Amino acid sequence: MTIKLVHVVTVPVTLKHLLRDQIAYMRGKGLQVVAVSSPGPMLEDMASRDGLEVHAVPMSRWISPFSDLVALWRLFRLFRKIRPTIVHGSTAKASVLAMAAAAFARVPIRFYTVRGLMTETRSGSSRHLLRALESVTCLLAQRVFPVSKSVAASLMSERLCSPHKISLLAHGSSNGVDGQGRFNPTRVTDSDRDELREQLAIPDNAFVIGFVGRIVKSKGVEELIEAWQSIRNRGNCFLLIIGHTEAQDPVSAATLNALQNDPRIARIAAVENSRMPSLYSIMSLLVLPTYREGFPNVVLEAAAMEVPTVATRVTGCVDAVKDGETGTLVPPREALSLANAIGTYLENRELRLRHGREARKRVLRDFQQTAIWDALFHEYMLRVNQKGLAHVRAGQKDPVQAPGSGGSR
Repeated sequence: MTIKLVHVVTVPVTLKHLLRDQIAYMRGKGLQVVAVSSPGPMLEDMASRDGLEVHAVPMSRWISPFSDLVALWRLFRLFRKIRPTIVHGSTAKASVLAMAAAAFARVPIRFYTVRGLMTETRSGSSRHLLRALESVTCLLAQRVFPVSKSVAASLMSERLCSPHKISLLAHGSSNGVDGQGRFNPTRVTDSDRDELREQLAIPDNAFVIGFVGRIVKSKGVEELIEAWQSIRNRGNCFLLIIGHTEAQDPVSAATLNALQNDPRIARIAAVENSRMPSLYSIMSLLVLPTYREGFPNVVLEAAAMEVPTVATRVTGCVDAVKDGETGTLVPPREALSLANAIGTYLENRELRLRHGREARKRVLRDFQQTAIWDALFHEYMLRVNQKGLAHVRAGQKDPVQAPGSGGSR
């Protein structure tokens, strides 16, 4: 009998951008992989394009007692029907539901990937509830994979997870980055860059400050705009914002007005993942003034493209940026410190280029995707053997999909 691995995520975009290549790799190792998420075109696309078995279970991203109980029941019934060997939860809401349903359904192996801790930016009753949910998820999981050393440290210091359950895969990150293939600066041509700058009305010689993420307060967008207003006239500067606004945790009206009406701010609300290497290639600097992270993938992608990062000294970012070597870390919620750090790179081209080169070297050395996938496959097989499931094993390589054929954000 072949090992059946079920990935459970809240929304299908996680499957497409964070797990697609990993799923292909595990299928190539002989595992039978099943994907579960809320319904949507992306889930249907992975089923038809990749020949992947998928199941749609509606799940709310936010706490919603009635719909959460319905989702829990549906997951329980699904697991009892398809009888997985391993259930692996990879996003916060999906993971607590998946671990509970898998435990009730007596799934022998339960894994949980912690991509970040929402408790870090919450207070009061909301924080207590999130702590309780995180603790329950870790309690029900048999192995917990934080995406960074700092997330692991927070799990232990906050007593959310037993230390013996925690395992950091390779050097961390949620899925590594394809630095030799997709995110390789040599693969973007001058004509690609020229065409993109023309589309965005950004001059060839402009210093481009890039931001990639949701347009919400917790990503530090308000501090970014405040910093931007103090440096926008220091040379030929442009701000490139890639991301969409959200009703949850919205930015102020003044910040939104600046984003919409400043002629030196270029905005892209949504972009195909395949275009990201070209967009990074026109950036001089990536800025991520976030309040919390797990391990920001955008920093690794930019680094692979030889773009240094100014980020905040918070969980996740302290792992993604080596302060003074591949970028600069500043205190969170401090627009002046952020502006000063950006200004340093604006005025020192050699520093910017050196940090960019070192950033790419680090990605190629420490964050290759196959290193993470190998470590995870080892954990799967180790647990299979520990559980005495020797009769359940990886089968032959799956010819449907080869590793590296999909997106990797």
